[in-house]
Amino acid sequence: MSSQMSKSLYVTRVSRASSVAMVVGALIALTLIAAPWWAGRAEMRLMAEIFLYISLASLWNLLAGYAGLVSVGQQAYVGLGGYALFGLTMLGGVPPVPAIAVTGVLGALIAMPVALLIFRLRGAYFAIGTWVVAEVFRLTAAQISALGGGSGTSLSPAIIKSLADGRDAREALTYWLALGLCLVVIGAVVVFLRSRAGLALTAIRDNELASKSLGINIWRTKFFVYVITGGLTALTGALISLQKIRISPDAAFSTNDWTAFVIFIVVIGGIGTIEGPIIGTLIFFALRQTLADLGTIYLIILGALAIGIMLRAPKGLWGLVRERFGIELFPLSRRVRGQDD
Repeated sequence: MSSQMSKSLYVTRVSRASSVAMVVGALIALTLIAAPWWAGRAEMRLMAEIFLYISLASLWNLLAGYAGLVSVGQQAYVGLGGYALFGLTMLGGVPPVPAIAVTGVLGALIAMPVALLIFRLRGAYFAIGTWVVAEVFRLTAAQISALGGGSGTSLSPAIIKSLADGRDAREALTYWLALGLCLVVIGAVVVFLRSRAGLALTAIRDNELASKSLGINIWRTKFFVYVITGGLTALTGALISLQKIRISPDAAFSTNDWTAFVIFIVVIGGIGTIEGPIIGTLIFFALRQTLADLGTIYLIILGALAIGIMLRAPKGLWGLVRERFGIELFPLSRRVRGQDD
């Protein structure tokens, strides 16, 4: 009887919900890839912005929701990526697309000494430290006279035209770059969290003391996550600046746009989940499109909504769905299932 029972059980990460999600996700991805043939410029720019926010939210969620590093200064890397792109293209003569890849490497390299500095801080002091670093970056960018100083600058027409022939082709290219980055970030987060390092990170999040007693190098694991998120956030920042074609210190290093809104997205979607940033971004943009004309009332509504969700559903909307229905679109752990599951 025990042998029959063992034959009817198996260990897997895949569930029925995740299998359906994989098929639906592939169909959605194919539809989005074909967007330049069915969507207008305004729609593509909006969707590209959504993809970039999903990337930022997923990276911040990895940093805060899994590594426990609550940063309020990720705008440092958004602005760094933007200024690196403008510097490489306008001053170094590097073509825009290769320059975007270089910004990711630069972001990761600069994140290393920053991590060595701010990892000496804990809790609220760490959060404040990340904001101070972002302000130092912003003030430094304002001193670069070759890139417009405090007032900023715009990409030259020659650089813009070098992207592709024709405005429609350039819009399609920036759209595809944003979509590609979004898919890469989500895929990288899933693969990482399923790896041994990801399991170690999850263990650190759940119980840091117990993880240390098991031999997990807590500092090295968090350092790796911070450096990778710094590099990918800089890459995202480069694409944001490329889409806007203009850059200035206040816009590139905006706490409101690149950190406050991102935290809101992750909180309402579900911190510590892969699905949360995606759901949160869609909700945020739906609210922005419908309530943006209300001015400051719009921000008040966002704040009230965030407080309400934190009180009623501390794990976010996706956490509520997962607890009630047991659905995981991106399962991370293996589970024992029966043949009928």
